[in-house]
Amino acid sequence: MKNLPIVLGIITVLTGGFVLLKFFSKNPPVSKSIPEQNSIPLPSSDIPQARVIAENLDTPWSIVFLPDKSMLITERPGRVRFIDSSGKLQGKPVATFDQVKEIGEGGLLGVTIDPKFSENRYIYFYYTYEANGKTYNRVERYQYSSIKLAVACGPNNPNCDAQTPRLEKDRIIIDKIPSSSNHNGGRIKFGPDGYLYITTGDAESPSQAQDINALGGKILRVTDEGKPALGNPFNNLVYSYGHRNPQGLAWDDNGRLWSTEHGRSGILSGLDELNLIEGGKNYGWPEISGDETKTGMETPKLNSGPSTTWAPAGAVFIKNSLFFGGLRGQTLYEAVINGNQIELKEYFRGEFGRIRDVILGPDNLLYITTSNRDGRGNPVVSDDRIIRINPQKL
Repeated sequence: MKNLPIVLGIITVLTGGFVLLKFFSKNPPVSKSIPEQNSIPLPSSDIPQARVIAENLDTPWSIVFLPDKSMLITERPGRVRFIDSSGKLQGKPVATFDQVKEIGEGGLLGVTIDPKFSENRYIYFYYTYEANGKTYNRVERYQYSSIKLAVACGPNNPNCDAQTPRLEKDRIIIDKIPSSSNHNGGRIKFGPDGYLYITTGDAESPSQAQDINALGGKILRVTDEGKPALGNPFNNLVYSYGHRNPQGLAWDDNGRLWSTEHGRSGILSGLDELNLIEGGKNYGWPEISGDETKTGMETPKLNSGPSTTWAPAGAVFIKNSLFFGGLRGQTLYEAVINGNQIELKEYFRGEFGRIRDVILGPDNLLYITTSNRDGRGNPVVSDDRIIRINPQKL
């Protein structure tokens, strides 16, 4: 009996350990470490610096990857093209939007998928159309499905299980956004907050950029049904205003929104902008440009200066670098952001012509589109193209 207390103690310890083990198996400890947004391993240096993956397109405006790593591409005349998960461009468009009116910079522009795409299969498009003799822009939602192609099966036919996408119109999200031959905005992306952000141009009517009740010259923030997002500063669809023609949206590792924006044009060109966007802020157009300041208005974090034109378009972050395309600049730009300091780097100047969209693929490689058949470029035989870029080799 002298050993009874020892035996009871051992049993108590073992019982307690079993209870703790059972508890943590059902309730694992929560890790306090937050993974970095762009912590995906960088691509291998064995991958070429640049490789054309699709060609003979007509003004491809925007790219979106689907969960299976296939891609949808909008062509400005109103067509949607498809690249399957093996990287093969389907010969015919998977959809043609007859209602699209390609006029000047207008047409079928941005595309994005719903954050809950795997559940609802929603895809959103931004396009220009005509009604009652006037042109407008709208955002419309479609539902995505795929159908099996009628191909002969056999041991030597790798396309036996090939499928093609099908898009069915679901509903209009935002309608009657001002449109003109120029300054149509057109970039659409879902933010980290789950809301849809939409860039709109001033439609060559600069004064409406300062009107918080007009849709032109804005960045809009809406729900997936087109309602004002919770917390919008003016209790309407508008998130920020005073924009001329923003065409790029990207969020950094801290969740901050940045936008690329076209500056003045014509004889007085230049002063393109890189802006850090905050809700309710006024970004100055047409009151201020470049380094100018005015009470209640935001000066861009970086501008191209009065003698240089980027004509910036699509944008994406990798770590602390914002990569964006240059149309007139015919360059892939990298803005390296360190606090209040921004260093601008340039790649492929003049090599591919006008660069429109820039996105990050699931392989952590950059994908860019050329825009040489938009009426302002000098297309080569294979234009327009989608080009894959290895950021490790820049």
